[in-house]
Amino acid sequence: MPDAADDAARARETVTKARRVVIKVGSRALAAEREIYDRLASGVVTAHAERRSVVMVSSGAIALGVQKLGLASRPKEMALLQAAAAAGQNVLMRLYEDAFARRDLAVAQVLLTHADLADRTRANNAREALAALLEAKVIPIINENDTVAVDEIRFGDNDLLASMVTPLVSADLLILLSDVPGLLDAKGERVRLVRNVTREARPLVNSGATSSSGTGGMASKIEAARRAMLAGASVVVGDARDAGAIGAILAGEDVGTLFVPHPQRIQARKHWIAFTLRPRGAILLDHGAVTAVVERGRSVLPVGVLGVRGEFGPGDAVTLVGPDGREIGRGLARLGASEAAAIAGKKGEDLAALRGDETDVVVVHRDDLVLAYDEGAV
Repeated sequence: MPDAADDAARARETVTKARRVVIKVGSRALAAEREIYDRLASGVVTAHAERRSVVMVSSGAIALGVQKLGLASRPKEMALLQAAAAAGQNVLMRLYEDAFARRDLAVAQVLLTHADLADRTRANNAREALAALLEAKVIPIINENDTVAVDEIRFGDNDLLASMVTPLVSADLLILLSDVPGLLDAKGERVRLVRNVTREARPLVNSGATSSSGTGGMASKIEAARRAMLAGASVVVGDARDAGAIGAILAGEDVGTLFVPHPQRIQARKHWIAFTLRPRGAILLDHGAVTAVVERGRSVLPVGVLGVRGEFGPGDAVTLVGPDGREIGRGLARLGASEAAAIAGKKGEDLAALRGDETDVVVVHRDDLVLAYDEGAV
């Protein structure tokens, strides 16, 4: 049986070959000390010297805004949160600007909402803009646009935003920097390698085995890692307090926790369907349809539909649910909820009579469908 350290060392060789890197830094790490911006800039210099391109996803605007506005603590009211974000974002960018300028690197602010990435045209525009910045050797600093974000358009946290940016820019490495050395096991020791998030990482977080300072944050990090792994990227959760963390990770050193890319990579468009779009409803399938979709890669046809839930239109994302209530995948509906419900279970002449024509009807096409893998892709 191979030694765990040797297995991790071999896996880290892949990290050393990464050409495009997304680095996400959490607000607690950024708020702890101002020197972190210089450390991050030094790490990016190391990456550039090795001909790697870097995109950064940064939290911290609200925390800095709270200080700038003289608030006693982080506010709960949405208007005050948005005000703090507006006040703190320019402080955040100035800190990055100064640190990177000292190393002759330029940075650019990129603010996104979930709605920007959920719309295919706007997402493509964002991809092209980021590509142009990288071509110009400028470091994009991406943050959620908290000043205008509300619950319906929020990503939830910047870990998940980073996992969406990873396939958007075709990154092959995602580095999640926080105030912990990595995922910790039940003994409080760092886990070196994770191949299966469901079996190896989630039980540690759910049991509270990780440090108290990182329990909530670690849950979002391993979910972000899982999504990035399914996009074909390696992921390392590392310690932002370590001055040489970025350089050590890029060199393949045994630091942080490495999450290995999933063997069944999801194409960028299907990753977008699975993880960026928010389902508007559900389509309930019978046993035959589940078998056809999961085992034979078929589209969802009216004959296999038991019913629908929610209100959705053509092109909206929907979940596909089996008769046992288990979600088997997600996809883009070809029909609206009312039409899908009206033709549920119909086939042949009955379907033609109901619709007034004999053309083939597909509820969700297989090209617009993402299955739940062993890792639970959706």
